[in-house]
Amino acid sequence: MRLWRFFIVFVFGSVVLFSGCAESSNKRVIKLAHGLDVSHPVHKAMVFMGERLVEKSGGKMSLDIYPSQQLGSERECLELLQIGSLGMTKVSTGVLENFAPQLKVFGLPFLFRDAAHRFEVLEGPIGEELLNASIPQRLKGLAFYDAGSRSFYTKEPIEGPQDLQGLKLRVMESQTAINMVKYLGGSPTPISWGELYTALQQGVVDGAENNLPSFYLSHHYEVCKYFLVDEHTALPDELLISTVLWNDLSPEEQKWVKEAAMESAEFEKKIWHEAEMEALTEIQKAGVKVTYPDKEPFRELVKPMYEEFKQNPEMKRLIEEIQNVTTD
Repeated sequence: MRLWRFFIVFVFGSVVLFSGCAESSNKRVIKLAHGLDVSHPVHKAMVFMGERLVEKSGGKMSLDIYPSQQLGSERECLELLQIGSLGMTKVSTGVLENFAPQLKVFGLPFLFRDAAHRFEVLEGPIGEELLNASIPQRLKGLAFYDAGSRSFYTKEPIEGPQDLQGLKLRVMESQTAINMVKYLGGSPTPISWGELYTALQQGVVDGAENNLPSFYLSHHYEVCKYFLVDEHTALPDELLISTVLWNDLSPEEQKWVKEAAMESAEFEKKIWHEAEMEALTEIQKAGVKVTYPDKEPFRELVKPMYEEFKQNPEMKRLIEEIQNVTTD
């Protein structure tokens, strides 16, 4: 009798265990990879998204996040999304313009009047249109993350565009960014973000351009002691999902993912400003000279970019629509 009772308990235990595994296997775990450090506001926003996704789905969905280029560079992650080997990623719209030409508009220097104008565009109909621009490439945009404004930083003193003449400056794999640096007199050099610290140390490049938190969290301030706050571009980051995965989700699952993404973008916007202030304080403590130049000479040098863009009717429309967006 005892043996029989043991057998029933053993079998029952096995059935329960199997059921637990089945529930686990039915749970959808989305792999999300990106190139940023875990202390970056965007990574924190992704963690927040994962928490919201678990809550919204009642534990049926979650995120598995791989930061710091663990699964490859931004471009490599995009290619993994296209074949469905990776579920989600975050990339700069500067890199994404190679997959969706409409996003080149974000690379135009001094496109936005201020932060309020930028958010009005990104969170409105134009933003939604641009989030969907990469769908033909099997990349669906879910939300834009604030990435502030980008400025130049170098190993040698800089105070204006005249000091950029001939400098080798790291840029993203973005033709728009390459052209911008050329117009400003620099020598653009595309380098992966993960390789940039070493490239700066070894003199492969003389400087780069990015936002304050990225400059600080990457420790580039250890090599580059001059930061020129020209705020030439305000390229948002974009959170993307593979359409291979998206089309496999039920309408309810799609709703959970989209809502969690949008809520994480709101969360990220709130902590971004704090990260900028912290970065500014810390780099100055580390001996970085921060300069605020007159932006007009920069604007004058890049004006031809607008004329080139407007030769394309689609880009002309986008530029004019963005410039016509008003803020309260």
